Amino acid sequence: MCKEMSFCRLRTHQWCFLLFNVLLFHALLFEQARKLDMNAVRANDTHWYVISNPRVCTDQDVFLLTLVFSTPENSSRRENIRGTWANRTHVQGFLVQTLFLLGSSHSPTTQAAIMVESKHYADIIQGWFIDSHKNLISKTVLAMQWAVTYCPFARFILITDESAFINILALGEYLLTLRRHPEDLYMGRVVHQDMPDRDPRSTRYVSPNQYSHKYFPDYCAGLAFVVSQDVARKVYVASSGVVAPVPYDVFVGLCAQRAGVVPTHSFRFSGERHIHYNICCYRFLFSSADVGTSELPLIWNDLQSKGNYCNRQGKQKANNFRYSK
Repeated sequence: MCKEMSFCRLRTHQWCFLLFNVLLFHALLFEQARKLDMNAVRANDTHWYVISNPRVCTDQDVFLLTLVFSTPENSSRRENIRGTWANRTHVQGFLVQTLFLLGSSHSPTTQAAIMVESKHYADIIQGWFIDSHKNLISKTVLAMQWAVTYCPFARFILITDESAFINILALGEYLLTLRRHPEDLYMGRVVHQDMPDRDPRSTRYVSPNQYSHKYFPDYCAGLAFVVSQDVARKVYVASSGVVAPVPYDVFVGLCAQRAGVVPTHSFRFSGERHIHYNICCYRFLFSSADVGTSELPLIWNDLQSKGNYCNRQGKQKANNFRYSK
């Protein structure tokens, strides 16, 4: 409390000094991100990647790059996604590229199957770290690194999880309506004043010694969020200065805060919530969590239909979702 009161009583010139230093730091980080040279990564990509697929974006004007966090063993889910929402490769003529980001497996059999899968589809990126919940930050940093290294002209990058349903058409059409140059965009279901989980039994446990603040900064829920190319670069540069072992979506929020980027809230992202299937809702929303493997094809087939099959009750549910927080 004493420290907080002392901080509040800072004089005008002290506030100006602090503000100047913050602005200077952000300016230096911005310049570092703008001049980011990834040639060293390209020259030694086997240090970072088991599979890099570096030519996926070559000679292609990618509008939306989608990186799906997947587990090595879950090839059936990847196949399911390829046949449904990832099957949309263009929005109003603009290219959408979807890739799967994996860590490594302890199983030689699983790894051999992944190599075959990558050769067949050319949509796998794999890092050397073991794929686990504890290594999600490593996966996140690798995602940003790959995007700025091998797909540096993609206007937007969507980070999502294999458990989600993504409405690429709705999201892409929305991004096309933005009346500004696509910069400083970090958009998703924004979480406000989230408190660190202090339960040692939890997978999201953060000890006070590791992160002492009462609240996390605002951040986008990790199931699905979008960043513009410049934000991917800023987050990647800022990540080297963020060492708190927090959940990976909070980690992105900390990097964004360090880079002076403010998250933009969109209620069309469901966050960690599963939205009970309704065609009206699913035509409107951008994402839904925990969509079952058997449910994905049903949703996809419905959304491909040209007719409007929303009944009155369905439209009401969509409106309820539209105006929910």
